[in-house]
Amino acid sequence: MILYNVTINIDATIQKEWLIWMKEIHIPKVMETGCFTENKVCRILAEEDGGMAYSIQYFAPDMTTYIKYQTEFAPALQQEHTQKYGGKFGAFRTLLEVIHSA
Repeated sequence: MILYNVTINIDATIQKEWLIWMKEIHIPKVMETGCFTENKVCRILAEEDGGMAYSIQYFAPDMTTYIKYQTEFAPALQQEHTQKYGGKFGAFRTLLEVIHSA
């Protein structure tokens, strides 16, 4: 299983609106691609200058499916996020292979 993690630091002034948009619009669109079987939204429990940090986690069954997401869907979805919240967030992405889960 592949864990695609997107860590986002969002400006505190728009954090509530952004979180609603993520849960109601963006994440459902990502899941509609059929590339992920599960997702989680986690708030990172650390102070950030002027913002709040979140970890958005998506679980893909394998690397082939993740690559399909990256090539066919990610550019448009990321662009939509940037157009809506550009200048109000910082993001970085991490790709992990799940080797054990209980």
